[in-house]
Amino acid sequence: MTALVPILLALIALLIGVSLLAPLSERIRLPFAVLLVGLGILIGLADILLDLIDLAGAGGDIAVVDNILDGLRVIGLGANGYLYLFLPPLLFSAGLGVDVRLLLDEVAAVLLLAVAAVAVAAGAIGFAVYEFSDRSLVVCLLLGAIVATTDPAGVIQIFRDLGAPRRLTVLVAGESLFNDAAAIALFALLLDMLISGAEPDAAAAAFSFLLDFAGGLALGVVLARLACLVMPFLRDQPIAATTLSVALAYLAFILGEDYLRVSGVVAVVTAALVISVEGPQRISPTAWGYLSQTWEQLDFWATSLVFVLASMLGVQLLLDMTWGELGLLGVVVAASLGARALVLEGLFPLLVLVGLARPLGRRTRFLILWGGLRGAATLVLALSVVENPLLSDEIRRFVGVLATAYVFFTLFVNGPTLRPLIGWLKLDRLSPLETALRDRITALSAQTIGRQVRETAEVYGFDPGLAEDLGPPERPGGPIEISADQRLEVGLITLANREKELYLGHFQDRSLSRRLVGRLVALADRLLDAVKAEGAEGYARAGSRPVLLSGRLRLATSLQRLTGWSAPLADVMAERFEQLLAIQMVLRELRGYVAQSLGPLLGESVRDSLSELLASRSTAVEDAVAAVDLQYPGFAQAMRRQYLARAALRLEEGAYRKQLDESVIGREVFEDLMEDLRRRHRDLDRRPALDLGLRLMEMVRRVPLFRDVDAGSLAGLGQMLRARLAHPGERIVVKGAGGRSMYFIASGEVAVKLEGREVVLGQGEFFGEMALLRRQPRSADVVALGYCHLLELDAKDFRRLMRRHPAMRRQIETVASQRSDEAAGGLAGAE
Repeated sequence: MTALVPILLALIALLIGVSLLAPLSERIRLPFAVLLVGLGILIGLADILLDLIDLAGAGGDIAVVDNILDGLRVIGLGANGYLYLFLPPLLFSAGLGVDVRLLLDEVAAVLLLAVAAVAVAAGAIGFAVYEFSDRSLVVCLLLGAIVATTDPAGVIQIFRDLGAPRRLTVLVAGESLFNDAAAIALFALLLDMLISGAEPDAAAAAFSFLLDFAGGLALGVVLARLACLVMPFLRDQPIAATTLSVALAYLAFILGEDYLRVSGVVAVVTAALVISVEGPQRISPTAWGYLSQTWEQLDFWATSLVFVLASMLGVQLLLDMTWGELGLLGVVVAASLGARALVLEGLFPLLVLVGLARPLGRRTRFLILWGGLRGAATLVLALSVVENPLLSDEIRRFVGVLATAYVFFTLFVNGPTLRPLIGWLKLDRLSPLETALRDRITALSAQTIGRQVRETAEVYGFDPGLAEDLGPPERPGGPIEISADQRLEVGLITLANREKELYLGHFQDRSLSRRLVGRLVALADRLLDAVKAEGAEGYARAGSRPVLLSGRLRLATSLQRLTGWSAPLADVMAERFEQLLAIQMVLRELRGYVAQSLGPLLGESVRDSLSELLASRSTAVEDAVAAVDLQYPGFAQAMRRQYLARAALRLEEGAYRKQLDESVIGREVFEDLMEDLRRRHRDLDRRPALDLGLRLMEMVRRVPLFRDVDAGSLAGLGQMLRARLAHPGERIVVKGAGGRSMYFIASGEVAVKLEGREVVLGQGEFFGEMALLRRQPRSADVVALGYCHLLELDAKDFRRLMRRHPAMRRQIETVASQRSDEAAGGLAGAE
C-alpha cells in the first residue's frame, strides 16, 4: 500500500460523510455546520479510542478505519496551509453571493458596522481575557480578532424564511463579509507583532491596519478589472472562465500577503464583489451559471473540510481543558455578546439617527445578537495559530482551546436555539394581515378549483356530486377583517414581487441582457423594502428613482462638460434608455396583472389605488422615453428593433424545438440551427451606439446668428464655445446666481421661468446674455424641456466675441433690449 492511499481514503470518507449530512441538516432543521462539527468530534473521539485499544490489526474493517484515521492525521497543512488553501475560496464565494447594487445602498452602514464591530469585539474580548488571564495583551487581542469573525448564514436563512426586508439580509451579509476581512487583517497585524516581539503601538497599528485595508481594496479592484478584460474572450467557455476566477482568488491573496504586504483577504473580497457585478456582463449566462455553481461547490468542500479537521483537532484539545480555561471561555462568551450588544444598541441607533441605516425592531436586534455564530473563518485562523511553530506551545494551546471552544459554543448552543428563540419572540407567526390574505386566497381558490373539478368530472363521465368538497378546506373561525390600507400594502408587496419575477422571466427569454437584469431586480427589491418601510409613499418614491438623474449620469455629464469627452456620457445614457424601455414594458404587463389577479383578491378600491400608482410610474417613464425619442429618434428605434429581434429569436428557437420534439428534424440539424441562433444572439447583445451629436462645428452652424461668419472667424469662434448637453428638467440657469456664461441653443427647447408665466426658447435662440451685459445676477430660472444641445460661451470669451464681431454684438444687444423692455413692462427678462 502506498503512503497516498490513507490520505485518499480519508478524503473519500469525508466527502461521503458531508454529502449525507447535507440532507440530514434540512430534515432535522439543524445548521449544517453543527452536524459537520459533530462529525469531526466523533472522528476525533474514534481516533483517541483506537489509539487506546490499538485494534488496527484486528480485522479488515478495523484496518480500513485505522487507515482512514491515519490519512486524516497526515492531512495537516501547517500554519499557512490552512490560510492559503481555505480562505480564498471561502471569501471569494461569500463575495460572489452578495448583491452589490443593494449593498451600495447600505455601504456606509456596512463599512462602519464592519470596522467598528471588529474593533469593539476584538478590544472587548482581548481586554476582558487579559484581565482574567496571565497572557500578554497582544495574545489576548489576537484571540479577540480570531473570534470577531462571524458566520451569518443561519440568521440570513431565517430572515428569508420570515420574509424580512431584502436590505436587512444584505446589511447582515455585507457587514459579515467586511467584518471577516477587517478581522483577518487585524489578526495578521497582531500575529506579526507577536512573532517579531514588537511593542504595541496603538497609533502605528491603526495606521498600518488602514493602510493594509486600503491597499487590499485597490489590489482587488485592479486584478478584477484585468480579469474582466480577459473574460469576453472566454464568453462561451464556462470551464475556462471558472478557472480564471479561481486563479484570480488565489492570486489576489498571494500577491497581497506575500509581495505587496497589503491585506490579501480584503483583496479577495473586493475582487469577488467586482466580478459579481462585471462578470455576468462579460460572459454568457450559461458560463456565469457554471461559474457560480462551481464556487458553491468549492465553498461547500472548503467549509466541510475546515469544520471536520478543526473539530478533530479541537476535541483533542478540549478533552484536556482545565477549569481555568473553562472560566476564560465564559469570559469570551460574555465579552462577545456584550460587544455585539453595544454595536446593535449603541452604534446602530446612531447610524439610524444620521440617516445611514433604517431602524430595526428590538426583537430583530435580539435575534441578530444571539445569531452571531462563528464558522469556518474562525476555525481557519485558529488552526493557523495551533500549527504555527514560531509561537510557543502555551500560546498555541491558549488560542486553540479558547477559539475552538467558543466556535463549539456558538454552534451547539446558539445554533440549535435560534428557531426556538424565533418562536418565543413570536417572529414565526402569521400577522392578522397575512392570515386574512391566506383565507382570501383559499376562498377564491376554492371557487375556481371546485368549478374545474366539476368540469373534469363531466369530461370523464363521472357523477358531478363526487367533486363536492374536493377544493381547499374551509378555515375555521370565520374571516378576519383587514383595512383598505393593509390590503393596499399587501397589493404593493405582491406587485413588487411580481415585477421582479417579470424581469427575471424576460431575462430567461433573453429579452433582457444580464448587465441590465441585475439593476432591474435591484429596483424591484428596493420597491419591496420601501413598501415594508413606508407603504405607498415609499413605493412611489422608489418607483420614481429610475427616471431621476443617477450619480453615474451626473458624473459622466460633469466629465463631458469639463473635458469634452462624450463617450462615457453616451454609454450611460444608452444604458439608461435601455433600462427605461424594459421598465415601460413590464409596467404595461403589471397593469393587466392588477386588473385580472389582484382586483378580485383585494377589492376594487385597492385595485384602483394600485392602478393609479402604476399609471404615475408609467407616465414618468414614458415622458423620459419620449425625451430620448425626440432628440435621438434613430437610436430609440434601433433599441426597440433590438427588443423585437430578440423576441423573434425566442420564437424561432421555440419553433425549432417543437420540430425536434415532433421528429420533423434530427438532432444534427437542430444543433446547426441552434448554433446559428447563438451567433445571432451574440450580435444582439451589442447595444446600438448612441451618437450624442455633440460635434461642435455642426452645432455652431445650426445657430442662425453664426451663419454669416466667414470660415476663418468660424474656426476662432469654435475655440471659444463649448458643446454641452442638458438633460430634461435640468436647471441650466438659476435665479439669483452670478452670470458666468451665456448659451446658444443648437437643438431642443428651454423654458424661461418668469413671474407668473414662462417663455419657451428653441433652436437658434440664446439666453443668459443680459447678466453678462449688465454684470448683474440672473433674474430667472431656465429649465431644459428635453434633451438640449447647447453652446456655452463664458464671460471672458463673450467680451472677446463682442469686440471682434460688431454685427453679432448689435444682434445680441437688440434682443437684450427687447427683453429689457418686456421686463420694464411688467415681464421678467430671460436672464
